[in-house]
Amino acid sequence: MANIHPTAIVADGAQIADNVVIGPYCVISAEAVIGSGTELASHVVIEGNTALGENNKVSPFAVLGGMTQDLKFKGGKPGVQIGNNNTIREYVTINAATNDGDYTTVGDHCHILAYSHIAHCCHIGNGVIIVNACQIAGHVIIEDYATIEGSVGIVQFMRVGTMAYIGAMSKITKDVPPFMIGHGDPIEVRTFNRIGMERRGVSEEGRKAVKEAYRILYRQEGLNASDALDKIEAEVEQTDEIKHLLEFCRASEKGIAR
Repeated sequence: MANIHPTAIVADGAQIADNVVIGPYCVISAEAVIGSGTELASHVVIEGNTALGENNKVSPFAVLGGMTQDLKFKGGKPGVQIGNNNTIREYVTINAATNDGDYTTVGDHCHILAYSHIAHCCHIGNGVIIVNACQIAGHVIIEDYATIEGSVGIVQFMRVGTMAYIGAMSKITKDVPPFMIGHGDPIEVRTFNRIGMERRGVSEEGRKAVKEAYRILYRQEGLNASDALDKIEAEVEQTDEIKHLLEFCRASEKGIAR
């Protein structure tokens, strides 16, 4: 049975699983779905069509599922879908998508720290770390195991690749390729994420291939991005990491950070 504090307001229709803890002064919408083991500390607001999976920990004053700030919103029931085993700290805001039936999504095992904002139609992968006071505009995609350090700003429609690492106080105006480390305003790629790949179990073969791809894409003079990607495809061992790097970069509509 759920443990709901008497001061919490849970609207009729909300689907609350067993073992959920809803602390003092939380406000839960009628359309909310909260999975088993999830804990809302206090003063948490769950608005609209918002679903949280199992074993999430949400700190005070977070607002999940607030209406999109996109001026193109025309009504309907867009929402937010959050997976399992996430930590969502104080004052985090995650806005609903813009169009009816669409969702802003967060995967599993993410760590989203205080004062960060995730806007409409963003898609956050698994194992993503978003440090304090990051501001993520609409339609941003952050792939699995990326790390976004504190006070980073990401403009709309950008992408951050798998296991990328973004230094604090950076401004992201170009897509950041997988496995790369970037920093600055505007963002510049400085090196590749060797330690992150080791920690996530990328093979030595995969790490060596990414190192060589980084050298071609960022350190070899006289090559534009397209030529560098062709050279990587022709000369670097086609591990899963390299295949994903090439696919990510070639799909970029805004250009990649260099």
